[in-house]
Amino acid sequence: MATTSDLSKNAFFRYENELVQVLSYDHITPGKGNAIYTVKCRNVETGKQSEIRFRSGEKIDFIRVDEHEMQFIYAEGDFLVCMNQETYEQLHIPKILFADSIQFLQEGMVLKIRFDENEKPLNGSLPPYVELAVTYTEDGVKGKPLKTAEVAGGIKIQVPVFVSNGDILKVNTETGEYVERVMK
Repeated sequence: MATTSDLSKNAFFRYENELVQVLSYDHITPGKGNAIYTVKCRNVETGKQSEIRFRSGEKIDFIRVDEHEMQFIYAEGDFLVCMNQETYEQLHIPKILFADSIQFLQEGMVLKIRFDENEKPLNGSLPPYVELAVTYTEDGVKGKPLKTAEVAGGIKIQVPVFVSNGDILKVNTETGEYVERVMK
């Protein structure tokens, strides 16, 4: 069994019979006594975030996770129908696994989906960036460096004042932030 020294970002482990994913962790060494690990994590099934503290050397039940690239084909209710790129098998993946980044999902996009040892999907991620066309933006206000723009899919993001209708923007799918204007 692994210990706290094996902690890493995006690792999965079982804590009080719930499967959680490590979002971040801190190693704190007080003046005297053992070191403490403060772990920010997300419950895989509910999406609820919490903070767990471990003493240095404490045992943790890590879960082996396999990652597969799957192509998004279409949405069906609360699920996404995705095709495994290696076996061509189609699976229903719950939308909740993608959290807020699901708004940037596009047909044909290749997703990374992580499965536990029982082939149950744990979480998924979109490509880090997408390119979207600006459908509407107002004129910038003098003295303000940013303005609101609406991109394909009805998503509103903050952009620099020089962005105009029809521009193609590179957007971070994790944060929903403008990255750069794409020249084509």
